[in-house]
Amino acid sequence: MKFTTLKACGLFAAASLLASTSLLFSAPASAATPAQIKAKGEIVIGIQAANPPWGYVNATTGKADGIDADMGNLFAKYLGVKAKFVGLEVANRIPALTSGRVDVLFATMAMLPERAKAVQFSQPYIANSITLVAPKTTVVKTDADMKKYTIGVPRSSVQDIDITKAAPQGTVIRRFDDDAATIQAMLSGQVQAVGGNAFYVKRLNDAKPGTFENKLTFTRLYNGACSPLGDKELNEALNAFISKIKANGELAKIQTKWMGYSMMDFPASIPGIPFVAK
Repeated sequence: MKFTTLKACGLFAAASLLASTSLLFSAPASAATPAQIKAKGEIVIGIQAANPPWGYVNATTGKADGIDADMGNLFAKYLGVKAKFVGLEVANRIPALTSGRVDVLFATMAMLPERAKAVQFSQPYIANSITLVAPKTTVVKTDADMKKYTIGVPRSSVQDIDITKAAPQGTVIRRFDDDAATIQAMLSGQVQAVGGNAFYVKRLNDAKPGTFENKLTFTRLYNGACSPLGDKELNEALNAFISKIKANGELAKIQTKWMGYSMMDFPASIPGIPFVAK
């Protein structure tokens, strides 16, 4: 398994490495059908490189790890090819796919109608939630309370969208390159609260035990794999793969490994987001 990172880091303890690691992309790859991918023996998968437990570089092995890495490795196995991972930041996930730098995305891609105009989503394979996270001592009971604090979010993320929409006019929102940088900003005191996902509280409390909690919940989201818009064959392969691992228990194993529980209660449809390429 190969892994080219744009900002390589290990577990959150290694997040400081992000600031000094330059961004690297593999050579652009042409959009490929499953048959072409099988012929070349390798699939190039876009993944987040610094967002454990979704996707990150394992500090011990130097390899891709996390929920999306497990999904990517299983999909490569399903196709009978090797997985080559390219580490991405939040804002460059879709450009990496649409430019042909990667073949597919397993990159914490929340299924949103605006994104569905640029990429083809598969059926969902995991759920997420977007929250406001702050120290337990910080008083936040309503959206209006956010104006009292400086809030950090990963740039161009769903957290960015939800916080910007919910926060009162005049709220100071600082945007960072990725989740690791946002969490580090919270720990270092650059911000007093952050827009987080389902794992932020754990990651923050791993660094400062018993300090943080979810204050507000904004959105329940589902993540899907992404292929180029209009690519029917790759979309069909992704959907068939996800259906297979739902049925044989492999998806439940991945969820339980990283989340502590499994969930298969996915919506049959999401408004504005087709699961099947036309």
